Amino acid sequence: MNEPLTLILAGAAGVLLGALFFGGLWWTVRKGVSSPRPALWFLGSMLLRMGIVLPGFYFVGGGQWQRLLACLLGFVIGRLLVMRLTRTPIQHPNSLTKEASHAP
Repeated sequence: MNEPLTLILAGAAGVLLGALFFGGLWWTVRKGVSSPRPALWFLGSMLLRMGIVLPGFYFVGGGQWQRLLACLLGFVIGRLLVMRLTRTPIQHPNSLTKEASHAP
């Protein structure tokens, strides 16, 4: 297969693995905080996420450091995407006061 195409596919797999890992972490935190047994949620989630991501890196890398590096870069990009999609808007306490003071 073409080398640049292989690296692009490895990067795309990394994005998918990163989104799965960090999306799963975000979901676990939301569910685990309100659970009567949060340690079970966090431990089970960690084992499941690591059990998917580590073999994913192993198979995508295929013994080639270039593909592994592309997958890692995609993993970091997947983390950034999940962070951007799951953040909550920040409401400043004085935002209504500032708007009222600038009214004509």
